Amino acid sequence: MAAAAVPAVSVNGGMKVSSQAYLESKAVKDTRNLISELCRQFYNLGWVGGTGGSITIKVHDDSIPRNQQLIVMSPSGVQKERMEPEDMYLLSENGSILSSPSPKPYPHKRPKCSDCAPLFLKAYDMRNAGAVIHSHGMESCLVTMLNPSSKEFRITHMEMIKGIQGHGYYDELVVPIIENTAYENELTDSLAKAIEAYPKTTAVLVRNHGIYVWGDSWISAKTQAECYHYLFDAAIKLQQLGLDWSTPSHDPIQHINRFVGRSGFTNASAKAGPKDSNYEVEPSPRFIVLDIEGTTTPISFVADVLFPYAQHNVGRHLSATYDTTETQDDIKLLRSQVQDDLEKGVNGAVPIPPDHAGKEEVIGALVANVEAMINADRKITALKQLQGHIWRTGYENNELEGVVFDDVPEALEKWHALGKKVYIYSSGSRLAQRLIFGNTNYGDLRKYLSGFFDTTVGNKKEARSYIEISESLGVDKPSEILFVTDVLQEAVAAKAAGLEVIISIRPGNVLLPENHGFKTVKSFSEI
Repeated sequence: MAAAAVPAVSVNGGMKVSSQAYLESKAVKDTRNLISELCRQFYNLGWVGGTGGSITIKVHDDSIPRNQQLIVMSPSGVQKERMEPEDMYLLSENGSILSSPSPKPYPHKRPKCSDCAPLFLKAYDMRNAGAVIHSHGMESCLVTMLNPSSKEFRITHMEMIKGIQGHGYYDELVVPIIENTAYENELTDSLAKAIEAYPKTTAVLVRNHGIYVWGDSWISAKTQAECYHYLFDAAIKLQQLGLDWSTPSHDPIQHINRFVGRSGFTNASAKAGPKDSNYEVEPSPRFIVLDIEGTTTPISFVADVLFPYAQHNVGRHLSATYDTTETQDDIKLLRSQVQDDLEKGVNGAVPIPPDHAGKEEVIGALVANVEAMINADRKITALKQLQGHIWRTGYENNELEGVVFDDVPEALEKWHALGKKVYIYSSGSRLAQRLIFGNTNYGDLRKYLSGFFDTTVGNKKEARSYIEISESLGVDKPSEILFVTDVLQEAVAAKAAGLEVIISIRPGNVLLPENHGFKTVKSFSEI
């Protein structure tokens, strides 16, 4: 086995171990053996056949900081079920190869580190992963073909969703899909963008190719990979049965549903004749996307209940959950946002001291920044994500109850019965949206909703955001989607993207200018 010359590795107590000795340590050998064993298991599952797929695991050593631990990685172009521990590559945390396998005689190819290496390193760097699995499992390939134009895979109300980090049975699991390329390493930028755009995801699908899954340990990565493949297989089989896996009740898939609502609204102008004549009606929208504040829910609830609750409890929440992975992720996101705010001179932004300054000092600075963000009503992911976690505690403690207008439950039930797929698009996080509709004054309304969009798809006042939603839903024409909002700028942006638009007129909403050009309703019963 060839080993490159590398600096000595420091361990606890100031003692140092020579590089070669550490490369041959028990921790490294155990990780090499583990990858060999896992690859044989994954081969039998159909994940790494034909030399495809790969796996990498960080060497767990309590004496070395996590971000400095060495990485063991399977080679490329090797029969995975026949790999031996000595076939593995050993890399530093920055991707430098420290140890390579020795060449084997014909017909074996010369050893080569996994083509997935740049993608694995992104997951290690951006998510502090402990292991990453790349599978070519048939389910992970076929599921990306069910809707060739969709940029996401979505599924809800399946037991195995509970096996995915940060998700429960009632949650909607969303996995981003990136487009395949001729060479694996060319996927690196797309994977990094997907990881950044979907802070909750632990996987990225590659269309017509496979999936990358990571976890904080090899057990977490393996468990989640098994759950993802199960869910993909379930979606494929449900599709074959004509059932919709992305809705709570998994109703029959609605291909085309022609009807006219109480208002006679359609996705194109109806040709009206005399009063007693028939209307010539085109298909109504297949999808309905709803705003929350001022549309399904009074503005006063958001402004006078939710925002103050988050503002008054941010310090308590951070103190109680400071050491959890979830809160540390929130803090990391806030640090990044505040640094950007400071560079841009945003009013209210104050520096956040480093972790070694102490928990109380860090929390104090975080509270000051969050309060300034809330007072400015900023629509930024860092704030919305933290608010969602604070509100979750409020709902769990029965200190909060979601509020919707009286006409909303009946309308949701009607649209659901008619086969319409209803989504929410709000500047609040997906978690915050699920909390509101899962804990309303009319009970849990999530059974009528097919999914949730937040600002990770883009700003609500930009047309590109609605194009992203259209692509995610996989519609042939954007006009198959009806968007209902109370904000004129959002209506204009959605219309520019080709969606049908209705403006909601509710008590407390901002008055619209004359000649705005949009249809308006005062109740969902008019839609």
